[in-house]
Amino acid sequence: MASRKTSSRNEPVNHQNNSRTNRPGVDFEQELAQLQEMIYESFHIPLTQWTIVDEAKLLDQLDRIGDKLPSSIRQALMILDQEQEILAEAEAYAQQIIQSANQKAAQILDETGIIQQAQQEANQLRQQVQQECEVIQKQTMAEIEQLRQVTTAEMQKLRQQSLAECQKLQDDADSYTDGVLTQLEQELSSMLSVVRNGRQQLYKNSSTRPSSSSTKNTSVNNSSNSGKKR
Repeated sequence: MASRKTSSRNEPVNHQNNSRTNRPGVDFEQELAQLQEMIYESFHIPLTQWTIVDEAKLLDQLDRIGDKLPSSIRQALMILDQEQEILAEAEAYAQQIIQSANQKAAQILDETGIIQQAQQEANQLRQQVQQECEVIQKQTMAEIEQLRQVTTAEMQKLRQQSLAECQKLQDDADSYTDGVLTQLEQELSSMLSVVRNGRQQLYKNSSTRPSSSSTKNTSVNNSSNSGKKR
C-alpha cells in the first residue's frame, strides 16, 4: 500500500520510449518520461492531491530537459536572440550596395560627364537598394514570426501533454487509494458481521443454560433421597 509503483503502470511508458528510439527529440521525450516517473514514484499523501517531491532531483531533471530541447526550439531561440544582429547585417549589406551604387555613379560621371544620366542611375539604384532592403527586412521578420509561432505552439503542446500526464497520474493514484480503502471497508464490515454473529450465539447459549441455583437444589434433593432409602 505504501508503494505506488506497479509494473502495469510502467509498461506503457517503456513501450512508448522503445517506439520512439529512432525519432528526433527522443532524448527530450525520455527526460520528460523520467520526470513523469519521478513524480509518480514520489510519496503521495493519502486522501489528498498532494505529492512530496525531492526539490533537488526535480530541479536537476528540469535542467536536463532544458539541455535537451528539440533543435527547432533552440534554433528559434537563437534566431530571436540574433534578431538585432540579422538586422544590422542587412543594413550593412544595404550600405554596401548604396556605396557601390554611388561609386558607380561617380565613375559614370567621370567617364561620360553626363551629370543628369549619372543622377538618374544613382536614384534608380538607390530605389532598388531600398526596395531590396525592405524585402529582406520583411522576409527576415516573417521568418522570425513564423519560428516564434512554431516555438510557441510546440511549447504549448508540451505543456498540455505534461499537464495531461500529471492529471492521469493523479487520477490513477486516487483510484488506487479508493480501491484500497473500499477493500479495507469490506474486510472490516465482514469482521464486524462475524463479531456480531459470535455475540448473538453467546446470548443464545446463555439463555438456554440452567442457572446455578437450580442445579444446587437438584443435587441436595438427590442426596436427601438417597439417605432416606438407606
